[in-house]
Amino acid sequence: MNSPPLSDADSTACRNVLIVGASGEIGAAIAIDYAKRGARLCLWGRDPVRLLKTIEACIAAGADAVSSRLLDIEDVAAACQAIVADDAATPFDCAVFAAGLGDVKGAGQVIEAADQVARLGIVNFVAPAAMASALGEEMAMRQAGRIVLIGSAAAFHALPFAAGYAGSKAGLARFADALRIGLKPHGVSVTMVSPGFVDTAAARRVPGPKPGILSPEVAANSIVAAAEEGVVHLVVPRTFVILRLLDRMLPRAMRDRLLRALAPQER
Repeated sequence: MNSPPLSDADSTACRNVLIVGASGEIGAAIAIDYAKRGARLCLWGRDPVRLLKTIEACIAAGADAVSSRLLDIEDVAAACQAIVADDAATPFDCAVFAAGLGDVKGAGQVIEAADQVARLGIVNFVAPAAMASALGEEMAMRQAGRIVLIGSAAAFHALPFAAGYAGSKAGLARFADALRIGLKPHGVSVTMVSPGFVDTAAARRVPGPKPGILSPEVAANSIVAAAEEGVVHLVVPRTFVILRLLDRMLPRAMRDRLLRALAPQER
């Protein structure tokens, strides 16, 4: 179901790896997975306590070297300047953009609040897209590199209770595909990752069933393997590939009723 590896992807293993969002649970798990492979890591995060824990875990897991940067990517201009500066100091073989926010409409709300939609748009789409563009330009000049963008299977569905989240991830998915096409002739691969439910604190706060839920460690292992192989689009678990097809095939009225029925029950 997943796209095959790119035939012209750089075959050199990722040694110098940037993880944006390393203070989050998925980003930390990806960082630790790379650490076990002996990579040199540059870890970005916005939570100093959790970022320090990730650094310590990566050192213990066998990372060749670990540097870090404390930064909130909501300041998009500063994030783009920082990524170019860090890449100039130690050129990255691979960059994983794992920072993101997940949310649903609040109790009593018809739709999400405007400020919430704006923040989700910046963190989930605008910032990672801008940073990937800035780094992609540098990688293209070297004719080598890998970019991994972490989206969500929610991007496949018009979720009325999480329009800002689903919409921002859908924008990132379309951007990733366009970026991939643009960078492929320059030796740079782009992998889009669309995970379903991952067992994080944020996911546990959302009520309702979570079919096929993955641990952060299992999700991270799949993501790192996809990056190493130059996979175009990774969807995990595979159940969400089927759900994506169903969303496309169902009559609009039936699909709309189904999506409304999926809304978490207010407490």
